[in-house]
Amino acid sequence: RSLQSDGKRTAPCEGGKRYLKKSLEHFLPERVERYEFIQKQADEHTVKDLCAAMKIRRSSYYAWKRRKPGAQAIEDELMKRMIEPVFKESKRTYGSRRIKASLEQAGIKTSRRRVSRLMKAAGMVPKQVEKWHPQTTKADEKHEKAPNLLDQDFTAEHPDQKWVVDITYIATKEGWLYLAVILDLYSRAVVGWSMQSRMSKALVIAAWEMACAWRHPPEELLHHSDQGSQYTSKAYLELLRDQKCRISMSGKGNCYDNTCMESFFSSLKIECADSVYNNREEARLSIFEYIEAWYNRKRLHSTLGYLNPLAYEDIRGARVQ
Repeated sequence: RSLQSDGKRTAPCEGGKRYLKKSLEHFLPERVERYEFIQKQADEHTVKDLCAAMKIRRSSYYAWKRRKPGAQAIEDELMKRMIEPVFKESKRTYGSRRIKASLEQAGIKTSRRRVSRLMKAAGMVPKQVEKWHPQTTKADEKHEKAPNLLDQDFTAEHPDQKWVVDITYIATKEGWLYLAVILDLYSRAVVGWSMQSRMSKALVIAAWEMACAWRHPPEELLHHSDQGSQYTSKAYLELLRDQKCRISMSGKGNCYDNTCMESFFSSLKIECADSVYNNREEARLSIFEYIEAWYNRKRLHSTLGYLNPLAYEDIRGARVQ
């Protein structure tokens, strides 16, 4: 209460009372707890919705946040330091989903929204996969062709049920390096590969021999390729028949009949071979490391529940040693 000139006490000013109450509310434990709750949940919900639920004005929340950075800022910094090495190991290709999956596999729980926010704030922008431009392989009209048994069904119930194969080229200052790959559709594992300076039947035969030496495929394996002359050569088809494979080939010029291989090559070229190598040997070492050290053993696949190919086979009890 205040004193008038005659010494009598009077009621305080109502406006002053409201101002005092409003000022103190920012420091009441209950309100601070609500601010902290909003800050912690901001990765899961919008600030607007959280403030409405907590009966807090957004302007008040942001004012509190500017005045007093809470423990969340420290936690965010620690989380950012855990995100950075994962992002770098992926050669700057992982987005928030794969980063989140990698952290959770290491026992670190977080939300994708939080990972995305911290990556954006730190300038960690993943490389974008270039638009796929279909490539057609030159066929030899005199060679034998096979029907399309795969028929764009890229699923498999067990390892070594369906293999898809293809060839791509890698740019070096010495000239092209050709890469032949065999992919298992069950786990998307690269089970065979070969690199040579010429695109010949020897290139694909070497990849086939590697795959057979490792996986010992069963009879009735479905082998799918395009109609390229390397895959329709008499020598290569004899190897497939010796193994009693079911031979499948894409329709002539139909690039969509083997999209899993095209997708693999697209990933390889953005994550590994995204520039011209000085020479073929440098390219060979880089691609070897990509396939054997990174792709098969570490790279997470959304179609595999964010596991790498060999881990997927291990968990399913289907790993071929």
